Amino acid sequence: MFSKTLFMFLIVNLVSDSYGQRSQRFFRDDYNYIEAVEGFYKVHTISQKWAEAKRICALEGTVLWHPDGDFEAQALLSFWKQNYPKITWMYLGISDLLIEGVFQTIEGKPLTQVYSTWELNEPNNAGGDEDCVHIDKQGYMNDCECDAKYNYICKKSLTSLEWNQECNMPNLDYVFSKDTGRCFKVHTTPLTWVEASAMCEVEHTSLAMITSRLEAYHLVKLTESTRSPKILENYQRGIYHLGFHNKLGEGWQTLTGKPIDVDDDVWYDNYQPVGRQQCGSMFYTGRLVNIDCERKCFFICEHKIRTNSPQLRVSSPELPGLVPYVSGGI
Repeated sequence: MFSKTLFMFLIVNLVSDSYGQRSQRFFRDDYNYIEAVEGFYKVHTISQKWAEAKRICALEGTVLWHPDGDFEAQALLSFWKQNYPKITWMYLGISDLLIEGVFQTIEGKPLTQVYSTWELNEPNNAGGDEDCVHIDKQGYMNDCECDAKYNYICKKSLTSLEWNQECNMPNLDYVFSKDTGRCFKVHTTPLTWVEASAMCEVEHTSLAMITSRLEAYHLVKLTESTRSPKILENYQRGIYHLGFHNKLGEGWQTLTGKPIDVDDDVWYDNYQPVGRQQCGSMFYTGRLVNIDCERKCFFICEHKIRTNSPQLRVSSPELPGLVPYVSGGI
């Protein structure tokens, strides 16, 4: 139903330059930039329920896509057909969850202000439980159950793109450390080790790994604001998941499988642990801790960056129990 020639006018760039930003039309390297509609888009090929799709887009700093008008709909449908022909339906960021029968976008816009092309006799709220919306490759919308699983598209408009210049990334809440040349974020919503690792991956980072005494000192200082005497009474809240483990029973290693070679005295109890607690964390003093992988704790994500500016090298004061040195790295 749409012009076959439209795709010829779309310039779709998967930008590989990690130094990109708004002027360079770069958001994340897993997003495609479509010049014709000035937006970044990512097709998620693992189907999810509607609420989970919305949540994942938000975690990536984007929104669950819906076309703002006919032109954007044509652009994305052309891209969809060209690159993902086997996908038949995609969720849209539209629902009537707030008021039954009144469909609006996740930003609260009425459908009169955005694209709204329904299948014949839709929406019909079949079964009395169709509160979400999906779209087919031809551009026809249909109301559906929110618990059904479909693929979906996340969107970031060029005009909304902001950039963390120090960390060279779109995540504004990462803090650059001149001491280490890396950027860090302390997450204070407790998660299991696996969940924490997945959360970092969503942000295009990884669980932090201590590779030097200087970095250990920095992480200790970084986590100070998340601690208090009351919190430290709870041993669990004085622990932060890091990016190492012994889940395979092959010795302690980083997320990429590199073994870590550490002295016994860098561990919390001055010996390398054994037993069932096979995930790695850091105690608030900077020492390494083995922990049950299902235990929920705070965690630290790390973003490595390249920089031409010289790193600031400073000496750190002595801290009791601080890790002197951990070799290896992610």
